[in-house]
Amino acid sequence: MGDFLTFLGNNLIDFWSYTGLANATAGHLIMLVIGLLFIYLAIAKEYEPMLLIPIGFGILIGNIPFNLEAGLQVGIYEEGSVLNILYQGVTSGWYPPLIFLGIGAMTDFSALISNPKLLLIGAAAQFGIFGAYIIALWMDFDPSQAGAIGIIGGADGPTAIFLSSKLAPNLLGAIAVAAYSYMALVPVIQPPIMRALTTKKERVIRMRPPRKVSHTEKVI
Repeated sequence: MGDFLTFLGNNLIDFWSYTGLANATAGHLIMLVIGLLFIYLAIAKEYEPMLLIPIGFGILIGNIPFNLEAGLQVGIYEEGSVLNILYQGVTSGWYPPLIFLGIGAMTDFSALISNPKLLLIGAAAQFGIFGAYIIALWMDFDPSQAGAIGIIGGADGPTAIFLSSKLAPNLLGAIAVAAYSYMALVPVIQPPIMRALTTKKERVIRMRPPRKVSHTEKVI
């Protein structure tokens, strides 16, 4: 009976050592909470669901805790695992262009066509690139890494992934998450900044609706 209990105890200990609960760290738990938060914002608040849902699930999948020493090839970074094969779409840059191709096809450019001056707003946004580049240099990143980090300010995910794969491959994962999260969370980040820079009187000004753009103009 004693041998059986010992055998059972050892098997239960082995079983526990393979569970996610036994292998979870504070980092895993923090990132899992962030992933769930992104999915919540996408579904409940409708904040860029086409971006935040895949990002959120990617964070969850990439931070599943497991026993690294077991060599079970279940992790996203383990060569030959199913998740690793799927992850090649990220490292090779297949997914971002496909996602943005779909988003771009759904974009309505009527506002820009009716008021071309809005191009200046888009051009001014590129100053974020130089700001991020300077800050990255100040934080002791080398120029190549700083360039890859700076392109996040361009608010273009595929470009950020492509450039980081060439200049700073070791930062590819972090830059991809930062770039797409930053774009998707604009509805969260922007309101407090707008409230800080405008008065209540200015915020209640009703803008004139843009002129109606014809179908021919859109096609051209």
